[in-house]
Amino acid sequence: MKRAAMTTVVVVGLAACSFAQSNPPAPQNTQAGQPAGQAAAAPAPTGKRPPQAKTQPEFDAYKAAAALTDPAAQEKAADDFAAKFADSELRAVLYKSAMHGYQQANNADKMMDMSRKVLNYDADDPEALLGVAQVLAERTRDTDLDKDQRLAEAKKNAQRALSTVETDIPTAGQPPDRIEAYKGFLRSEAYAILGTLEYNAKAWPDAEGDLRKSIDAFPQQVDPIAVLRLSIALDNQKRYPEALKYASQAVELTKEGTNAGAAARAEKDRLTKLNSGTEPTPSSAPPKN
Repeated sequence: MKRAAMTTVVVVGLAACSFAQSNPPAPQNTQAGQPAGQAAAAPAPTGKRPPQAKTQPEFDAYKAAAALTDPAAQEKAADDFAAKFADSELRAVLYKSAMHGYQQANNADKMMDMSRKVLNYDADDPEALLGVAQVLAERTRDTDLDKDQRLAEAKKNAQRALSTVETDIPTAGQPPDRIEAYKGFLRSEAYAILGTLEYNAKAWPDAEGDLRKSIDAFPQQVDPIAVLRLSIALDNQKRYPEALKYASQAVELTKEGTNAGAAARAEKDRLTKLNSGTEPTPSSAPPKN
């Protein structure tokens, strides 16, 4: 059995460090989503302009839908809102809320459905691009008749997100450090997806490169699955001492008794034997490239 099968399929919350909320960031001094023209003009914001309602009824309907927390209710409210306000800029925002809700509920298929609906209204939204790519990368099987198309779409979306993360995020009114943290998180996710595709294809050097980029892009919240896969990629290149270093880190980042934890501990034990019992000093953060 391939070691990849020992790891859990993890759909990482794309909103874990996001400043994006159920309400879009407020443009200038205007409340998020508030109809244009109800606040004094201010200098043009940097980054993408946040979406706005065009009328007060649209804004009121948006607020009511945005207040929901159950993902199924969020989806229905987004559908109803999109049908009633067919030209609203806020349709994608509500579908993104449903996307986050399904992600938190570990419903990957519905998360991907909502991501696709976001992309219907904003084809460059990096979170939605990664939402689709992540599910395709993790859940495509060798027996799928459309395997090649699914994997190609995952790769294309992840690569696209690396570009649109620089252009498709509203930044007005947000602290620069928070914006950079959010962008770093999305870059980390994109590289993790690319690394996963290469890992599953046993393209070990390519997987190593992108998994390292994923770890380096967001070191304040390292993905244990990326660390474990990096260890296995190095293992398959017979670089056992370095592989053991990352296996040890994966053990530190996972809980015993979980699938990921069991896989990390098995990999560490294997590499420890290959290294004649000599274990490098554990590191709480991955070394830089």
